Amino acid sequence: MSLNFHCNPRFTACLALAMLSLPLRSVALSHPTPLRHRARASAAAKPSSSKPAAHKTTASKAVASRAAASRAVASKAVASRAAASRTLASRPSTTASSSSLARTTPAAIQIAPPARRGFTSRMRTISGTRALLALRSRLRRGPVERFTANSFTDTLTLGDSTAGEDPVVRAAAIQALGNLNGTALAIDPSNGRILAMVNQKLALSGGAEPCSTIKLAVTLAALDEGLIKRDTPVNLGGHYTLTLTPALAHSINPYFETLGRRMGFERVKYYANQFGLGELAGYNIPGEQLGVYPESELPAAQGGVGRMCSFGEGISMTPLQLGALVSAIANGGTLYYLQHPETPGQIANFQPKVKRTLDIAPLIPEMRDGMEGTVDYGTGRSLRSSFREFPVLGKTGTCSNNGTRFGWFASYADTPNGRIVTVVFLEGGRPMFGPKAAEITGQLYRALWDSNYFDSKSPQLANSTHSLRSNP
Repeated sequence: MSLNFHCNPRFTACLALAMLSLPLRSVALSHPTPLRHRARASAAAKPSSSKPAAHKTTASKAVASRAAASRAVASKAVASRAAASRTLASRPSTTASSSSLARTTPAAIQIAPPARRGFTSRMRTISGTRALLALRSRLRRGPVERFTANSFTDTLTLGDSTAGEDPVVRAAAIQALGNLNGTALAIDPSNGRILAMVNQKLALSGGAEPCSTIKLAVTLAALDEGLIKRDTPVNLGGHYTLTLTPALAHSINPYFETLGRRMGFERVKYYANQFGLGELAGYNIPGEQLGVYPESELPAAQGGVGRMCSFGEGISMTPLQLGALVSAIANGGTLYYLQHPETPGQIANFQPKVKRTLDIAPLIPEMRDGMEGTVDYGTGRSLRSSFREFPVLGKTGTCSNNGTRFGWFASYADTPNGRIVTVVFLEGGRPMFGPKAAEITGQLYRALWDSNYFDSKSPQLANSTHSLRSNP
């Protein structure tokens, strides 16, 4: 600390008095050498005396005398300043006198309070506690997962059969995906026709874990079983309850784990098969592989049926299977075989093929708010960064397996002139997750909107007659 001393004997006397009143350990804080070492050095530097007691007595008297003199001078200085202040207050003030006073009056000296004993050790204890809490938090989360799969590709459309696709939809899907390693699927839900399928090698593969998109099938099953309605509170432990709409919008895993355990594996499997999981979704599509729905429940140590209903663990679902299910939701309950025309002649002679009709029309309004909330304020809200023209209902999914991360987003756009279903599936490293797939979907819808694609569409919603309540 540096001070600007004025040539004022009264100010010097006050400073001397203040310094004498400071505790020794407070003064020692600004000295680079520890106090105990300075004391030893001072003792070693002093000459030896045959009469130490007398020397100490004389030194004490001198210090006391100086302190008394300083206090007397300081008292006089304080009294003098007070008198001067009263005199100045009784006179009219001018700018010149104020400036002169500011130049001659010394600045206030602020002396730091003495350090608290043990302060440094307490700070070290706090730092150590924080580090321990951070370590415990990390251990609860488990080890950081390392992703080794590539998130990008230079061969996105290599080998795709495009002659029977809608060129506007395909161009929009390619534009949205860019060079990301993924597939984009667009379906007309009124007849099951695949309008575009970018990166067909990935789209027709054996699929991957559905992650949280499995919650769509679990929701329909629980609604059909009568376990819940849109506003039914489900107890998730203690006093914590949740209803369907926020559970879908925010993809709350414990909610769907609870529903899965209540239904049991056999009922969950039955509904999943009815919705097309575990069977081919396409009709004579070359290269399509079959996803897998297990015949037995996941072991309890791995989460059992609850884990299957929240993450889809142990299940392999293809983009076509998810697209067929969302198409059935979009059209009111008709589960079509998906068809991918490969020539203009096949387009001209296209005939829809119904796999089965599901009695889900009364259930769809119960889950609609949750799917719409996913896009408006939930896990898929990144879609709205590029598209807000009309409602989009969907569901995200994020999970990983052996260093590969999966990102899903399945949706249908509720346009004024019809509906279109899209499925975006990403596969790679850390950038691949559900919100990213939703963002790409928004860019796809934006490209279609800018191309005036929706102006020529018209809704053709199918009726539903078959009940799911029949025995497996």
